[in-house]
Amino acid sequence: MVDPSLEGLSAFPLTPLAGDRLDERAFRAIVRRLAAAPVDSITALGSTGSYAYLSREERRAVVSAAVAEAGDTPVFAGIGGLRTSHVRQYVEDAQSAGAAAVLLAPMTYQALTADDVYGLYADVDADLSVPMIVYDNPATTHFTFTDDLYARIATLPTVASIKIPGVPADPVAARARIDHLRSIVPGDVTIGVSGDASGAAGLNAGCDAWYSVIAGTLPDHPAAITAAARAGDAARAEALSHEWDGLWALFAAYGSLRVTAAIAEELGWASRSCLPRPILGLGAEDRARVSELLGTLGLTTPR
Repeated sequence: MVDPSLEGLSAFPLTPLAGDRLDERAFRAIVRRLAAAPVDSITALGSTGSYAYLSREERRAVVSAAVAEAGDTPVFAGIGGLRTSHVRQYVEDAQSAGAAAVLLAPMTYQALTADDVYGLYADVDADLSVPMIVYDNPATTHFTFTDDLYARIATLPTVASIKIPGVPADPVAARARIDHLRSIVPGDVTIGVSGDASGAAGLNAGCDAWYSVIAGTLPDHPAAITAAARAGDAARAEALSHEWDGLWALFAAYGSLRVTAAIAEELGWASRSCLPRPILGLGAEDRARVSELLGTLGLTTPR
C-alpha cells in the first residue's frame, strides 16, 4: 500500500546560518510557516537544507526543531553522508527525533559504482523503522542512477519513494518516462519529481509527489500547481507554473540554492550570507534581479 505521506507536495526548507552557526530561531520560523501552509510534508536537510555542510550535532538539532514546529505535517530528514557508518548515525538521530521518513542520496568523493550504491541502501535499510526515499540528484552527488539500479533498490523493504531529477518537457515523452518507471518498481513505491521547473510537467505525467525547493520558502504557489495537477487540470497546472518562469530562469542561471537563500534574505526570513561558506550568496547585481522578481510576484514586504 502506498504511504499517503509520500504523495503531494513536499517542501524543502533552507537551513539558514548566521555567523557560520545554525540559526535555529530562523529555521523554526520557516518550518512554522510551512506547517501553516498547504504542503503535505516538510523535508529537512535536503540539498536546499545544506545537509552536506552540517555536523552531526547540527543535523540532529535541525531535525528535532523541524519535528517540534511541524505539528501534524510529516517531517522527512536527509541522511546523506560520505561514509556508511556516518549515514547510520544520521539514521539513528533522525528516527530518535521523530522523522516520518528519511531521504538518502549517495554522496561521493571517490566515484561510486552501482554495487557501492546498492550496498549503501541495503545497509541503511537494515537500520530503518521508517520509510526511505531514494534521492537521485546527479547535479550535486555526481552519481547517476540507471533504471536497473532504481529497480534493484526499490525492492528493499523500506524503500517507499524515488525522487527523480525532472522529466522531459514534451508531455507524451514525460508520460512515457513515468509509465516506464512504474513498470519496473513495486506498486507501493511512489515516484516524485524534482527540479522545480519540471514540477507541473512531472505531476501531469503521473508523478505522485513533487519534492520542491521553492515550496520550502514560498509554498502557496507550488501548492496551487500541485492541487491543479492532482485534480486532473493539467492546463491550469502548466499555466500556473509558467507564471513563475522568471524564477525558473533564475534557478537555471544561478542555482536554486543561491536564489532561494537570496529570497529568504530579501524577505527578512534569514540573515544575509545565510549559506555555509565557502558558498557565497548572490552578488549585488544578481540580488537586484531577485528583488525585482519578488516585486513582480507581489512579495516585496518582509513577513
